[in-house]
Amino acid sequence: MPEHAFTPTRGLLERWSVDSSLLANRLGDPTEREVLVHVAPEGVQAMQNGGHLPVIIYLAPFTSSGPARAGWKAFAETIPQRHERLVSTGQMEPAILVMPDTFTSLGGNQFVDSPVLGNWSSWLAQCLKPEITKRYSTNGNFGLVGKSSGGYGALVNAMFMPGAWNAVACHSGDVGFELMFKPTFAETLTHVSSFGSAADYVEHVRNAAKLSGPDFHSLMICAMAASYDPQEPASDNPLGIVLPVEPRTGAILEDAWGRWLQFDPLLMVDSKSEGLSRLTALWIDCGNRDQYHIQYGSRALVDRLAELNVEHRWEEFDGTHSGIDHRLDLSLPFLAKALKESVGN
Repeated sequence: MPEHAFTPTRGLLERWSVDSSLLANRLGDPTEREVLVHVAPEGVQAMQNGGHLPVIIYLAPFTSSGPARAGWKAFAETIPQRHERLVSTGQMEPAILVMPDTFTSLGGNQFVDSPVLGNWSSWLAQCLKPEITKRYSTNGNFGLVGKSSGGYGALVNAMFMPGAWNAVACHSGDVGFELMFKPTFAETLTHVSSFGSAADYVEHVRNAAKLSGPDFHSLMICAMAASYDPQEPASDNPLGIVLPVEPRTGAILEDAWGRWLQFDPLLMVDSKSEGLSRLTALWIDCGNRDQYHIQYGSRALVDRLAELNVEHRWEEFDGTHSGIDHRLDLSLPFLAKALKESVGN
């Protein structure tokens, strides 16, 4: 039986909210978002003594959010508990750990700018980052870490905004869209078509009393369409969500699919490697039995990073896409060390 973490959280754990028009969106989701911040006791003492700490922002996976990662769970450890354990045992330098609420009505977030979901990439750099600087004693260095959609968000935001982020850790982040998404489009189309169009399906889900098993995957694909290929709103499709497949035959619509691929890190890296080259530290890992086949795209990505002379750390571990929070025991110390050492660089 897995060990349960009974240890009380003894450091600073604060909740506050920030409102920004950058998150204006067609879904009608709130633009004011709650943010949780945790600092281990050693970090609190350091700040009280005039010290300045690096910042690590945790980006949640799909169907989750920052506050959820701080919540109690049976036979598990919250991220604040993990943070305090790593610092108290000397495995990790103290940091300001930030866990924002980034959930959306489509079930999650890819942390890109979208009129449907909101300008999340811009929000991270232009709203959340300055707000943290205003509230806490930082050393000016900011890292991003996440798993799955959160890992993807960490990785691509370093590419989108060179210089905005100092270090990044990507755990099983979405890489290699050809193997990740293409094989699932027929399944999604079959489920969605029983309600009409993708727009009709999303409207159905938003008014449903509960979600069925197939809804979680289908809604995720609709969220990807909203993130990667938002269309102009219309009377019969006010959100502008369209799948990149022909509804009758399931054939891939190449123009639409091409717009999705512009967000695939595997294709982005050739034109946007500058942001990764400027990082003080870059961590990428993935399980060798990932259910979404992300290991294949990740392997190709790190091969290309090596060819481009982009420094990075790559680890392929024995595991799947699930139950990999233990990987934070490696990435959080990696980021904290790099973010502390990069002061003045």
